[in-house]
Amino acid sequence: MDATYLPYALLAMAAYALVSPLMRVATTGPDAVPSDVAVVVSNTLLIGMAVGVVWYTDQGVTAHLSSPKLLHVLAAGLFLGVGILALYRSLALGPVSVVTPIFAMFLVFSSVIGFLFLGEEFTARKALGIVFAALAVYLVSGA
Repeated sequence: MDATYLPYALLAMAAYALVSPLMRVATTGPDAVPSDVAVVVSNTLLIGMAVGVVWYTDQGVTAHLSSPKLLHVLAAGLFLGVGILALYRSLALGPVSVVTPIFAMFLVFSSVIGFLFLGEEFTARKALGIVFAALAVYLVSGA
């Protein structure tokens, strides 16, 4: 299996590790930024970065707007928006040490969707990992 995706996955993990603590600080206490405003500002930066990457790599956008898979992209964007709005709001209201592990359960549910609907291999090891992930969230979140 080609593992060229691993550096990107590790970079994503490292970057995402800082999102929740930074948003918690930004959306609480004196001079707090409202969570919905934080979504707009942070995602405007995201859009700018993505446009820069698309431009730099000469991928173009208009050629892909007629793809039959664009509906999947739009649906993913809708769910991403709901998820980010809810995450930032929950970080404004609750502790990072509880909110982030609960939020991170999306990894487990995404894996299960991959097994059930995308034909990805399900093994005993992966099942055990899912159980441990759920147990870890339960233990860390104090639920």
